[in-house]
Amino acid sequence: MPEKNDKSADAKAKADKVELTRHSLAHVMAAAVLKLYPKTKFAIGPAVDNGFYYDLDFGKDKLGDGDLLKVEEEMKKIIKANLPFEKSALPIAKALAREKKSGQIYKLEMIKDLKKAGEESVSYYKLGEFEDLCRGPHLKSTEQIQNGSWKLEKLAGAYWRGSEKNKMLTRIYGLAFSTRQELENHIKMMAEAEKRDHRKLGKELDLFVFSEIVGKGLPLLTPKGTVIRKELERFVLEEEGKRGYQHVVTPNLARVDLYKKSGHYPYYKETMYPVMKVDEEELILRPMTCPHHFELYNSRPRSYRELPVRLAEIAHQYRYEKSGELSGLTRVRMFCLADAHIVCAKEQAEDEIKNVLSLIDYANEVFGLKKNIDYRYRLSLGDRDDNKKYYKDDAAWEAAEGVLRSTLQKIKAPFFEAKGEAAFYGPKIDVQMKKINGQEETAFTVQYDFVMPKRFAMKYIDQEGKEREPIVIHRSSIGCFERTMAFLIEHYAGAFPVWLSPVQVKIVSVGAAHAGYCQKLAQEMKDHGMRVEVDDADETVGNKIRKAVAEKVPYMLVVGDREMASGKLAVRDRGEKQAREMEKEKFVEEVKEKIKERK
Repeated sequence: MPEKNDKSADAKAKADKVELTRHSLAHVMAAAVLKLYPKTKFAIGPAVDNGFYYDLDFGKDKLGDGDLLKVEEEMKKIIKANLPFEKSALPIAKALAREKKSGQIYKLEMIKDLKKAGEESVSYYKLGEFEDLCRGPHLKSTEQIQNGSWKLEKLAGAYWRGSEKNKMLTRIYGLAFSTRQELENHIKMMAEAEKRDHRKLGKELDLFVFSEIVGKGLPLLTPKGTVIRKELERFVLEEEGKRGYQHVVTPNLARVDLYKKSGHYPYYKETMYPVMKVDEEELILRPMTCPHHFELYNSRPRSYRELPVRLAEIAHQYRYEKSGELSGLTRVRMFCLADAHIVCAKEQAEDEIKNVLSLIDYANEVFGLKKNIDYRYRLSLGDRDDNKKYYKDDAAWEAAEGVLRSTLQKIKAPFFEAKGEAAFYGPKIDVQMKKINGQEETAFTVQYDFVMPKRFAMKYIDQEGKEREPIVIHRSSIGCFERTMAFLIEHYAGAFPVWLSPVQVKIVSVGAAHAGYCQKLAQEMKDHGMRVEVDDADETVGNKIRKAVAEKVPYMLVVGDREMASGKLAVRDRGEKQAREMEKEKFVEEVKEKIKERK
């Protein structure tokens, strides 16, 4: 145990040092920029995962990627000079006067906000001739920054304070790690992530497109992309059906009153679409399905014998995402969720949560994702001091968090805890998926809800004939289909397993004389439920093979005189250069087995 504590302490010390270094490098970068571009206005420059950035207003000056090298060279000079980071404090009034005189409008705005918040003084850090408003802390001097462990990465645009109403600033990103090797490893990983980017592969493999006239954040799935989506839906419906879920269909919109009743409206109002007035009603596109499902539950009296009631839906939902936050299929404005709500007695909650986690683990196993490598769990807790965001019932929060924690511990799931990440109506388990670039993103959640049953007066009759209040477990089996597709495109690098592959078999004819036989062969396989395409174009065989390889199809069959004469198949597996000869029946059997078993 002491050894573990020592390792934890060492890891924390290392992380703290890296954090200080990254923040200090943002300061160094700002000093270098001021030397090269004296009229620059400075906004914010924090440390972030993998590095740092600074948001800058260059006025009439325009920076290109080539200018990063100039900034980087100036930074190296500052670091080599071994300059100290010197902290000082100024009363708010003097700081305001100082920034007003200097013309640093963004710093001036920040100081005004600090004054409103009741701050009486602010801190500055000086590095050579450069002095910047900053909370700190920093390293003692630039000498502590290790050579080769950092580099400037890229330029990007960023609205001041994240609002599209404000000016677009220039953001310079930098990378920083403990050692040169860690930096190089990260750069290699990012290069691989760029090759696997689902936006790039989605275009190359003809899976989805966007149209300006349709609208931002509204993807259009092509026939091939739709195959993947439908296979995922089929998998969900089949597996949830085996596990006792009843599938329902509810409207894509509802009266605003429904969301006021649920309590979602005040919390999600900014991310909901505008209200539509139709006749005497005010309607809104739904951002979630839970209130619809609660109304279904309440449509008739319920007995304890019915519990748990598991209502599931493949549900379209709508949320306003800022245009700057939209990204391929991972951030969209309309999405489809494999959603469900389990209404159960409190004493059934732990078993139901175990069953949900079992379903999630099984789905990830089918996708080839490994627990604690590709994903882990986050126990998202409430904050007892935040009565504005969270429903006030300390005892209920303690009990709910205890159930989730106990369940995770009993199944020995890898998890960590995060305060203040819960839903307003209860704690949750977030499934944190590790993306190809090393970052984690919430893929789907399991939520314990003790608030909605009260708001919707949900009841059931117990064994003694008395009314009791149930609890609700909100969950998704594979999350949002769009986001899951993005994860899988990147995870497989576009080379989908047979059951998910839009085209499972590509038949390539050697010449025009073989085209008819290829079409007949394709139809036979289609009759067995296989997805087959024939390439009988008037091109060289080599060119057609290269196209099939680029399309990442699992199987390629090249058909010429020999194959027509023998009736056997020359099967080329994805990633292999040599073909294997097979009887047609055996090949069909092999492919059907992989489709059926989802291997």
